[in-house]
Amino acid sequence: MTLNTTVEFLPMNLREIEAVAALEACVQQFPWSAGNFADSIKAGHSCWVIRVGGDLVGFHIVMPVLDEAHLLNLAIAPAQQGQGLGARLLRQAMATARENGAASMLLEVRPSNEQAVKLYRHFGFQEIGRRRDYYPSLTGREDALVFRKELD
Repeated sequence: MTLNTTVEFLPMNLREIEAVAALEACVQQFPWSAGNFADSIKAGHSCWVIRVGGDLVGFHIVMPVLDEAHLLNLAIAPAQQGQGLGARLLRQAMATARENGAASMLLEVRPSNEQAVKLYRHFGFQEIGRRRDYYPSLTGREDALVFRKELD
């Protein structure tokens, strides 16, 4: 990515669901299906993509629950990781949630996803709990760390 490369945040649409699901399959061992993404859009969740130079490189899904936002999914394509795009996408997710009335954001993350855990901690998310056997894994099940952040 160069200084002149255009970075855009756009609402996710149903026409790009297959591309979003393909990106998800590149970053997750147990990815969401195209149907999961379509259901999120249809349910009215906050669904956004990030495009760099016109190319889809990431997305996030946030479910509003009263005055809280639940970050359900956030991903950046492997080739674009390490360039600050995940941080930009997370900032955008938090800003959009605040604009939509959320006072806090909640999320779950695999303890083995050290890069994501580091990102969330960097942004001030605090670990508030653990969900036992929450995620499928190649060796059975993996816990989820539960993080929360006040959106100010």
